[in-house]
Amino acid sequence: MRAIPFAVMSAVLLVGAASAQTKVTKPFVWPAAWSDTPARSAKTGGEFRNYQLSDFKTYNPFTSAEAGSIPDIMSLGTSGLVQQDPRNDEFIPYMAESMKMSNGGKTYTFVLRKGMKFSDGQEITADDWITTWKIHTDEKVGSQSRDSFFIQGKPVTLKKLGTYQLQVDFPVADATAMSKLTFAPWPDHVFGKAYRSGGAAAIKALYGLNTPAKNIVTPGAWVLSGYRPGERATFVKNKYWGEWNKDSAGKALPYLNGQSFRIVKDLNNALATYLSGQIDVGPATKADNLAQIKKAIDGGQLKATLLPNIGAQASSQWIVFNWNKADDADKQALFRNKTFRQAMSHLANRDAMVKLVYGGLGTPTYTSVYPIFANFIPKDLKKFDYNVAQAQKLLGQLGYTKKDSEGYLVNDAGKRIEFDLTTNAGNNEREQMARIFADEAKKAGVKVNFQPIDFNKLVDALTAQSDKRPFDAILLGLSGGDNIWPYGSNVMPCDGGLHFWNMSGKCVDPVETQMEKLYFQGQAETDTAKRRQISYQLANLESDLQPVVYLAGPAYNVTYNNRIGGVYPKNLMSSYYGFSALPLVYIK
Repeated sequence: MRAIPFAVMSAVLLVGAASAQTKVTKPFVWPAAWSDTPARSAKTGGEFRNYQLSDFKTYNPFTSAEAGSIPDIMSLGTSGLVQQDPRNDEFIPYMAESMKMSNGGKTYTFVLRKGMKFSDGQEITADDWITTWKIHTDEKVGSQSRDSFFIQGKPVTLKKLGTYQLQVDFPVADATAMSKLTFAPWPDHVFGKAYRSGGAAAIKALYGLNTPAKNIVTPGAWVLSGYRPGERATFVKNKYWGEWNKDSAGKALPYLNGQSFRIVKDLNNALATYLSGQIDVGPATKADNLAQIKKAIDGGQLKATLLPNIGAQASSQWIVFNWNKADDADKQALFRNKTFRQAMSHLANRDAMVKLVYGGLGTPTYTSVYPIFANFIPKDLKKFDYNVAQAQKLLGQLGYTKKDSEGYLVNDAGKRIEFDLTTNAGNNEREQMARIFADEAKKAGVKVNFQPIDFNKLVDALTAQSDKRPFDAILLGLSGGDNIWPYGSNVMPCDGGLHFWNMSGKCVDPVETQMEKLYFQGQAETDTAKRRQISYQLANLESDLQPVVYLAGPAYNVTYNNRIGGVYPKNLMSSYYGFSALPLVYIK
């Protein structure tokens, strides 16, 4: 997940009348090379049908942070000052028609495209970026994007130079500067108005699930048109977006009239729905899923494309232990002990997870750096491979040398090693990983009580910031980040919003402090080779500390219904960029 949601507050927002508009002077032309179909052949209309495992939590872009949130759907990949080109990883001007760098790489000046509009017809100007930046950086709002606007505790600042001119100043040179400038501008006339009158509280009260879809305003290609919890969310295209987004033939984008997300109870249900032709993409992480899809294609029941094992995954699956458990001093001390966590890493049978969960189409993981970014992972990375005997030896160093009548390890005081583990219900793959881990832990004499729960409840527990966070261990995953410096800006710093093993806001282990220092050092290093060397140091420190026990990830496989066209050419597909630029997708 890119990030994780916070509590929902609902409100009804009345949008004001549109002001006079400036004509679009220079549209962005989506490169023909980003589609496998010539622009002249693409058709307009129709709906792209997707799926979602859990209900959405809010419409608010400042308090929502889970991957695939409604604000993400409305804006992701269709807004931002710059956009990354999948052909060469270069950043190109997008909502800005031009940019220049100065001050040793610390200052960026942008000229915005004139005539861009929000979905309510109001023009997008520098004010909208300024407001968005101010709200994201207000600690009281709780935005998961806040950390990306601070470097070593110093803020990135935005300055309005004119209606269509914007200056961004970084406190130090930042290798990830361009990645940070992909953030979406949300409307000043909605959020700025509320923020100026009521501050952070007013922002958190906006765009809850009770807000009528007609009142939701977006800068991106898609506008929410309806949401029924437990059933589906629907989106229609922003009719103004096509005024400044064109294909290489000059046609307005997106081609689609809309997209929908069917809420399914689990991945098995998603697969069945895909095989029946009711959605356009399906779960393709497990080998047996791929086998079922291939059988349906070969038998003529499903007209679809299947592209297995395109590359490594740009996500991670992990188990995190709660370092903030003041209501149970024994568990807190245990979870904060790296010898305990190293032992737990030895109990993670990653090869079995790859084999049983993904059918062999996956990769064991040992670091927060995603497998697709292997050039940032040292070849000599310290690993705690599956080894029950070694796990028992480490636990013995902590005093757990005897077993009770049920075969579980206890210390001299008779205290058993026992903890609760949970993950999000409905994610069959994570549930299976958790059961594998619990079974292996039992072999070593460690009692793991596994129980999946609702995703939103899980997230509330993980992101709680008290010294009594309400969980023992959670199995979850992350996605997002960039291929410039592949460490999360809200994960690695000790005060990060997703420093999820320790949410105290400060480092409690000296190695955390070292990791934080290396993170910022690598972030400021603009030489790629030197940045990778820093990454090698950081990855080895992280692996030794084991703040998170990383597990395994699937290969990146692609499958889609043949009713859709306009996907990337195969050589551009990856887990980082996906299999398509959705504005160029069309219904055949």
